Amino acid sequence: MTLKVSDIGEKELVKYIVSNSKNITPDDTAITEFNSTNLISTTDMLIQSRHFPKGMSYFHMGFKAVTVNVSDLAAMGAQPLGFLLSIAIPKDLALDDFKEILDGVLKACEYYSIPLIGGDTNEADEIIISGTALGLCDEPLMRDTYNLGDVIAVTGDIGIAALGFELDISDTIYSKKALKPKARLKEGQILKEYGATSATDITDGLASELYEIKKDGFGFMIHEELLEISDEYMQLADKLGLDYLDLLFHVGEDFELLFTISKDNLDKLPIDYKVIGVVNDSDVIELTLENGFVEQIRNKGYEHYVSE
Repeated sequence: MTLKVSDIGEKELVKYIVSNSKNITPDDTAITEFNSTNLISTTDMLIQSRHFPKGMSYFHMGFKAVTVNVSDLAAMGAQPLGFLLSIAIPKDLALDDFKEILDGVLKACEYYSIPLIGGDTNEADEIIISGTALGLCDEPLMRDTYNLGDVIAVTGDIGIAALGFELDISDTIYSKKALKPKARLKEGQILKEYGATSATDITDGLASELYEIKKDGFGFMIHEELLEISDEYMQLADKLGLDYLDLLFHVGEDFELLFTISKDNLDKLPIDYKVIGVVNDSDVIELTLENGFVEQIRNKGYEHYVSE
């Protein structure tokens, strides 16, 4: 029987690529020694039918294309250096719509202080935007360099975008997070400066990111009460027939930073954060529910290629 890519999924494909290249790190970015520092490079491809939710403007398509790449720089605490844009569009796309996409890209580059330095264009049946972000960082944050007893925290509320994708109303805080995501670039730089021990961005869901950063012999205990899930959130999820914990753990697109830090350094952080758990030696990833029961968190999140 011949295996197809849908049989193994995106993460296994990436592992195959990494295992066959000595120059690629297991993090979302590449780290290359450069002029007494490190060049941080990352690339992300967005396809209209899969990555741009219904209701997203052309402007915010362009803005998101920059955001998803800058978010990887943020997770490493890097200073932005430059952005490369490659875009494929249908030949019958209105010129004003193309200009709106580019305006979104340029406004995002201005917002993150990362200049647009090059790129390419091509033709396709739908809009495809591939961005490459470059940054510099002396000692980049990695995602598996935490220590036993470190606290686990996030830079903001999670699950907001996941719920927003399901709502028809476009002016809620949930829909705005889904349609107009922002990367935590400044927060990433501050986390590095104030001694965070590891970091990654939440794109494929909290559960998926926890499993991505887990190393042998270490485990994580997440506490539902620390997630501070509002009654409104649970009620909206219930009305939509959705499990609120499933939204929080298994959807993603929040672009918040998930990080670990020692208790001593935590109180020094000059940014908003929310502690959600602790690093332990259980070798499993678990959730303590508000009723006191403990359950193992499933390794599930958004992944390309996997058959539905």
